[in-house]
Amino acid sequence: MPLNVPGILVPLHLLINPRLVVPSIVVKDIRQLDFQALYRAGYRGAVFDKDNCLTVPHEDRLVPELTEAWKECRETFGPGNVLIVSNTAGSHIDVGEIEAESVTYHLSAPVLRHPSLKPSYSCIKSIRAYFASLPRPIRDEELVIVGDRVLTDVVMANRMTRRRPPPSTHMEKASSEEKGLESDLGLARPDGVGPLTVLTEGLWKRDAFALRALEKGMLRGVERWVLNPQEAAWRENLQHRFVKPTPVEAEPVKAKEGWVRRLWDRLRN
Repeated sequence: MPLNVPGILVPLHLLINPRLVVPSIVVKDIRQLDFQALYRAGYRGAVFDKDNCLTVPHEDRLVPELTEAWKECRETFGPGNVLIVSNTAGSHIDVGEIEAESVTYHLSAPVLRHPSLKPSYSCIKSIRAYFASLPRPIRDEELVIVGDRVLTDVVMANRMTRRRPPPSTHMEKASSEEKGLESDLGLARPDGVGPLTVLTEGLWKRDAFALRALEKGMLRGVERWVLNPQEAAWRENLQHRFVKPTPVEAEPVKAKEGWVRRLWDRLRN
């Protein structure tokens, strides 16, 4: 992994705005996301990290357990509206874009080509340019951004949030559909307008243990000491509406032991 200068500088930005590390919702993995509910709420596109979110780190194939959820996501948002943004595939270190092509082939989704690593503003600019170029352009507040790293994925998504403009005659003429969705679901961000930020906590392969522990500690500290009751209630509402129960993994069925094995076990004990 190359030196991520934008990521290293994030702690300085957190001194000014510690809320950058706070995701909208937290899930174990993408199987918990209710993509159809997200679409009904007005979200029209999604951005995903690759390593430890969709694939085992440094591999290009989808984790088999996510097959159905990934299919549902792509079918819900539509072709081209689901984008993979990685700090490896599609970045400046992906010589010849070989890894990006491989990931696109295996995951059936486009990979963003970007010159700077997450969570840089240059990478944000590339994401916005991609979604603005679609036949039906997608705004920041219509995006769901999913990743497993607080200091890259979550911070990048929260940097895309802008202040909510003051009420005006022009605002009153905004789409009634959009207003109705916010009123019904309580989706309006307390701190502005921007993407829905999703943090996945489950790991398909453990890596960067010390850094992840630091990220988790920073998040818990901000949740406890910085967030106000309105922000906490907003996150709880999103968690309730868009998160499915944790998937239950079937336990292996134990083979019935014969009388010879039971007798042997008793003699040993």
